[in-house]
Amino acid sequence: MTVQPKAFDEPIYVTKPMLPPLEDYVARLKDIWASAQLSNGGPQHKALEAALGQYFGNQNVSLFNNGTIALVTACQALRLSGEVITTPFTFPATPHVLSWNNITPVFADIDPVTMNLNPANIEPLISAHTSAILAVHVYGTPCDVVGIQEVADRHGLHVIYDAAHAFGTTIDGRSVTDFGDITMLSFHATKLFQTAEGGALVARDATVKRRIDYLKNFGIQNETTVLMPGINGKMSELQAALGMLTLEMVDDEQQRRKKIGDIYRQRLGAVEGVTLPVQSPHFTPSQQYFVTRFNAALCGITRDELFARLREYNVIARRYFFPLCSEYSCYRMLPSAHPSYLPVAHLAATEVLCLPYYGALSSDEAHRICDILLFLMGRGDH
Repeated sequence: MTVQPKAFDEPIYVTKPMLPPLEDYVARLKDIWASAQLSNGGPQHKALEAALGQYFGNQNVSLFNNGTIALVTACQALRLSGEVITTPFTFPATPHVLSWNNITPVFADIDPVTMNLNPANIEPLISAHTSAILAVHVYGTPCDVVGIQEVADRHGLHVIYDAAHAFGTTIDGRSVTDFGDITMLSFHATKLFQTAEGGALVARDATVKRRIDYLKNFGIQNETTVLMPGINGKMSELQAALGMLTLEMVDDEQQRRKKIGDIYRQRLGAVEGVTLPVQSPHFTPSQQYFVTRFNAALCGITRDELFARLREYNVIARRYFFPLCSEYSCYRMLPSAHPSYLPVAHLAATEVLCLPYYGALSSDEAHRICDILLFLMGRGDH
């Protein structure tokens, strides 16, 4: 007889911010107070930019107050216009930055395995108005960067990668930031590496990096010269100080998360109808999220039913991404947003469920989450 699992006493969320010891942060705050510089590229900012440059193996790093402003600036830095081909299977910020730059998003369908933009679906959408491809490394699984670059090269297009989920992802030993013209990273509190709020652009070309730095600081070159219409996208010293400390914790956090992922794979990997995150010897994922897919016909329960029932047990999973960006009222009138053009993305949006995944989650808690999932699917004997 299968025993019904007990609910958690407190909510278990999808993620939890990785925080350094408070006394370590206070020590850096004392340095900031002593310098009396809170913004405008102070000592903490310079230190973090250099540390991230070393981490990525690329010194063309520019820090931002958040990832969205960084992505808006990336479009400006490359002087994009007209149309940009992107994915509907992403956070709303991705198409929004195009709209804020008066660019029309053109949605292409995704790969059924990685759930990233499928290069084969990009080329038919390219027109005389297309200026770039904006692809997303969804859940920290890298895009087909070779395939996307081949399409871009054939048509003279820029490539921007939204790597909000992909801090620490590598492709054949190379940082994910090595690919495309510009890569955006988010350092929001929910991310693996966080500065509470924040982000960065990593440019392949030093000249583009210089333009980015002007653009994020109102276009100011010096006290009397403004070169271009810019924006205020600077990261503060308080954010950078936190980043200097959390950067030291990333490797350990990834290993802790991987152990939780191993439990999920052990308990759920053989369950019919459940698809787990893709693995490959050619890349290392960021360990940002652990996203499963549930086939309703084979699992005996829909993803939405699982989502709702898990909450009864205080497991706060996330339907990430649902609905598709192409379904938002501000985009659904676009020709490329019609569901008939995006069947793979629409199916994924009905199946994906992001499970709790963070280093502070204990093995016992991970096993309890699996017990609950299996019970709800009628597989309590697994």
